[in-house]
Amino acid sequence: MSEAGGPIDDLEGVDVRGDLATAMGVEILEASAERVVARMPVKGNTQPYGVLHGGASCVLAESIGSLGAALHAGPGRIALGIEINATHHRAATSGYVTAVATRLHGGRTLANYEIVITDEQERRVCSARLTCAIRDQA
Repeated sequence: MSEAGGPIDDLEGVDVRGDLATAMGVEILEASAERVVARMPVKGNTQPYGVLHGGASCVLAESIGSLGAALHAGPGRIALGIEINATHHRAATSGYVTAVATRLHGGRTLANYEIVITDEQERRVCSARLTCAIRDQA
């Protein structure tokens, strides 16, 4: 969390959300190379049936996993998502979902994160795994 207790908008002057995540209302609550926590509103991110869109869960998962990988990579390096998989366990229809990305592996060229997304009752909505390639920034 930020010092004021609200969402984190930048780390060392860098926008940590990106345009897509910003448009979807993703709020970064905690961020380190080992663990990233964020939340996203269900409203505005639903499929026609009124439930959270699976693609929105994937955007949330990749956004925070990539942030963790970028923090792991460090200055002068970038992290690029190269593979994501997700299992959708239950529907979320209102409120917010919270995602926690936990680093599984952090190497010189690859980083892997497990991302668990839960609803406001702390029920698992989605489980995802993200692999990021780490490269020198051009």
